[in-house]
Amino acid sequence: MTRKPKVLTFDVVGTLIDFENGMKNALLQILGTRGGTLDFEEFLTEYRALRNRSEKKLFPEDLAPIYLILAEKFGLPTGGGEENVFVESATSWPAFSDSVDALKRLEKHFHLVAMTNARRWAFDGMDKTLEYPFFKGFTVDDSGCEKPDPRYFTYVLEQLAPDGYTKEDVLHVAQSQFHDIGIARELGYTVCWIERRKAVGGGFGGTVAVQEITTPDYHYHTLAELADAADRDELVMLA
Repeated sequence: MTRKPKVLTFDVVGTLIDFENGMKNALLQILGTRGGTLDFEEFLTEYRALRNRSEKKLFPEDLAPIYLILAEKFGLPTGGGEENVFVESATSWPAFSDSVDALKRLEKHFHLVAMTNARRWAFDGMDKTLEYPFFKGFTVDDSGCEKPDPRYFTYVLEQLAPDGYTKEDVLHVAQSQFHDIGIARELGYTVCWIERRKAVGGGFGGTVAVQEITTPDYHYHTLAELADAADRDELVMLA
């Protein structure tokens, strides 16, 4: 037997918000006329390697030490608070071009819930950019841990329980195989992978890499494709 999902839980940064272009825009603003020399794909590779280090800070405050670590290699200016500008840019990172419209369409079918590793102050800016689509929004400040920690998923289910929702009602939607798809599948969720990097030739970009790709229940390259499937009533889960 199958059933339809009632709730879509979303990763935000990388799935709905284009953090890679957001960081690039911030770096170009900081660099000014020297921005043309920046190899941004190489920057993303170095950034990705640092993002899961043991001494990392919460996100996006973690962008400050990363900026300072990478400053010499990429010729980034320091000494004027540039690392803080880089951090604060998170509140104005752009949405992917299809995010706002697709979320409006999905909102007609499901309750939408945000599950982000970002701090609340940063998520508030992202929520505004996305035009406030969420029934509920959870941040690392609420959960006390970052995905892929299973406790984050447990926390969200506990918060959804008073509304009558269980794991069996949830379709988890995300871009990151590391932070979301692998662990959600392991925990027994139905999962939808939005492979955003397909548009630029694949790879992991700024997202922590995995050795093995987890096969999702649904696999799209854009959020618009997920909304199309919902409009056609094609999203189902095992009962």
